[in-house]
Amino acid sequence: MRKIAKTLAALVMAAAALASATPASADAGAAIAAGIGGFALGAIAGGVVRPPPVYYPAPVYDYPPAGYYAAPVYQRCWGERRPVFDEYGEVIGYRRQRVCE
Repeated sequence: MRKIAKTLAALVMAAAALASATPASADAGAAIAAGIGGFALGAIAGGVVRPPPVYYPAPVYDYPPAGYYAAPVYQRCWGERRPVFDEYGEVIGYRRQRVCE
């Protein structure tokens, strides 16, 4: 079916090109009509040539198996003062740092 539509679109465009081979006239209405017709033919040809849309499978939301239970993990954390060293290994100050078990 798509081959027929493509062939038909190509024949219509070829006929339009041959039909417009007549000498130009000073009629603005004909030029506007030709522009609108060319736009319509281009839209039709573009729709025919466009590839079909790709459909992806729906996402699957799976639950853990029955009987599965993971207890929440709680960490015990506190702040400590830790020394800060310079490039020679000497203590130049202290900084609070979070420490967890």
